[in-house]
Amino acid sequence: MGKLSLTKSGLHKQREELKLFQRVLPSLDLKRLQLTAELDRAKARLRAHQEEVEALKKSVAQDLPMLADREIDVSGLLKVRSLRIEEENVVGVKLPVLKAIDFAVTEYSWFAKPPWVDALVDRLRQGLELREKMKVSAERVRLLERALRRVTQRVNLFSKILIPTAKKNILKIQIALGDAERAAVGRAKLTKSMRERERTGLPEGALP
Repeated sequence: MGKLSLTKSGLHKQREELKLFQRVLPSLDLKRLQLTAELDRAKARLRAHQEEVEALKKSVAQDLPMLADREIDVSGLLKVRSLRIEEENVVGVKLPVLKAIDFAVTEYSWFAKPPWVDALVDRLRQGLELREKMKVSAERVRLLERALRRVTQRVNLFSKILIPTAKKNILKIQIALGDAERAAVGRAKLTKSMRERERTGLPEGALP
């Protein structure tokens, strides 16, 4: 930061900077509030997905108890073949959006697998879909937390440092200019008095 100019031009510069800071701060604070609301929604969505996963686990344990039999191999029945994830702009932050999931189901024989495998595949599909949704939701939370942290830092910079400093500088310059003006008036009076004495021929220190 350069040295403060205790001049009228310096005063004008500080006043203009103060106006700018005071104009920017409300928009920053509004963005902070909007990001806070979006982050709350993102966290709520992530919690909802987590609760759905737990509910699915309980449902599978209740409806498909035969999975406890370790001799039944159901691995590789279903996998995610592809994902389509796009971006959306939310309060200036680019966030991922899960648009589509393509699953690959392994062909299996009705004779090689028990009849409840179809129901299992459906549950696996739900589980994999929830897993991908959770990943996207967690990433949205991470990005929103980072954006909120940054804008909060900027709000604090403007409200706690830049604006108070500009006000302090303005006051300091005003005091300096006032002192300089009073000193100039005093010098002018002294010069006028000296010239008056010289004109009248009175010795220095004598009463006019």
